[in-house]
Amino acid sequence: MDKELLRIVIIGTGLLIIIGLLTWSYIKNKALQEENDSNNRRDPPAQKAKKTVKAKDKTPSPRQSPKITEAPIEPVTPSIYLVQNNTNEEEEEEEQEPAPRMQTPTLIQFSLMSNSDTGFNGIDLVNAFSIVGLEYGSLKIYERLDAKRLVDYGVASMVDRGVFPDTDMDAFYTPGLVFFMQPAVLDDAQTIFDDFIETLQLLAIELDGTILDHTKQKLTDATIQAFRLSL
Repeated sequence: MDKELLRIVIIGTGLLIIIGLLTWSYIKNKALQEENDSNNRRDPPAQKAKKTVKAKDKTPSPRQSPKITEAPIEPVTPSIYLVQNNTNEEEEEEEQEPAPRMQTPTLIQFSLMSNSDTGFNGIDLVNAFSIVGLEYGSLKIYERLDAKRLVDYGVASMVDRGVFPDTDMDAFYTPGLVFFMQPAVLDDAQTIFDDFIETLQLLAIELDGTILDHTKQKLTDATIQAFRLSL
């Protein structure tokens, strides 16, 4: 072979080897770069470290409470409570409505019962009646008389047909007294009724008795007011 031709062959072979090495090096570097890029895309270590640092930075210090801003909570009233409240208000309104006015009675009759087993003694009755201004009348009962000597109301005994004896009062006993008045025959029934109640109350204290109403129940202010408004 000619020396010149051999030289050309050696040079060409060297060029091919160099080109191959460069090509292999390029392909290897590209593969490594793609692998690094892929790892970087997943989660680079540096970014992980940064995220960890940031997460730690967001954690409040043990000595400092995090500031929490909450919207004010409006109280909620259950609908059933509103219904019950409305019902209670309606019931209160019904209870506050005035009771129907009582018709004017033909006869008002209350009683004064003795708290003692022996009843009221005659002498004690005479003294008590004198204190409240009651007078012994022709019908043998005690009466409240007006300026014209007319009877406003009377007080009878619960024994001996209602009359009181005019003698031997120290031996007389009665379990109770009956107070009665007739509004229709009186000019000022309300004023007389007020005196009627006041006399009853004074005698209850003086004689130690209990006042009963027309149904034999303990007399209440409500019953008194109902009778007074009917006059």
